[in-house]
Amino acid sequence: MKIFILYHQVPSTSQEWSKIAKQFAQVWNFPRCCGAIDGKHVHIKQPPGSGADFFNFKGFYSTVLLALVDGDYNFIYVNIGVNGRSNDAGIFSSTTLYKGLEDGTLNLPPDHVILGDSAFPLKTYLMKPFSVRNAGSKQCVFNYRLSRARRIVENAFGILTWCFRIFTRPIELKTTTIDELVYAACSLHNWLRSRSPSYITAAAVDQEDPVSGELIPGQWRQEINALTQAVPRMTNNYTTAAKAIRQQYANHFWTDGAISTQWRATGVNPHDSASEGEEGDEDIEEPDAVFENAL
Repeated sequence: MKIFILYHQVPSTSQEWSKIAKQFAQVWNFPRCCGAIDGKHVHIKQPPGSGADFFNFKGFYSTVLLALVDGDYNFIYVNIGVNGRSNDAGIFSSTTLYKGLEDGTLNLPPDHVILGDSAFPLKTYLMKPFSVRNAGSKQCVFNYRLSRARRIVENAFGILTWCFRIFTRPIELKTTTIDELVYAACSLHNWLRSRSPSYITAAAVDQEDPVSGELIPGQWRQEINALTQAVPRMTNNYTTAAKAIRQQYANHFWTDGAISTQWRATGVNPHDSASEGEEGDEDIEEPDAVFENAL
């Protein structure tokens, strides 16, 4: 697999990560967040002699695009080339991003995280939603806040597909050429984002009604189908430390870090005691020191 250089490279210093965290805190009200991650299937024609290697669980041939996006719709890490048949945690754990987060070589600042959906593992550096089964009020609010912040990655993929329509049909090229094409498209997306104010307009991406908190779909959703989710559900095993960090976020969002739309969007009454559901047996505490001056 080739290693490419993005127009915006993955941060390598604490200062660069902190700049992204400031974006997420100011725009998406999620403190100490350094990116949102997701994986998608890129539809391709069956490569000659590949058998079922690229045939995914959705019933078509694909290669997997895994990406980390900053708070301004830029791809800051891209991994492309895993065949669509891959159906285990190896999709994420085989990446250089995972290795760098695990061994600390990416210099993610202490107490900072990235955001994933329920398919990803819960880590001290990676937050995912609480299980919706038996979720209490505080967990529902946390899930809403995480989903609200990670909407950035779904929209980045949507805009990429909307702009580069080659992703709307099966790509018939050599697999190595497909990898280069996808990476070039992500780099061009970043370049256009930095150079053309009209590339991503407010109406193009999902918006939130400031009164009701309801989602207003972006224009790209009306014209194209989103890329298919690629990262399969991973193990629910996680450490006590990872669980504690997620609970600290849930406590913070219920108290000092609350925003008005979270109550309307979730239907939760802020004046009620926070009911605790699965994995939430702590009382409401003062926000942990990790969040002081984070917003």
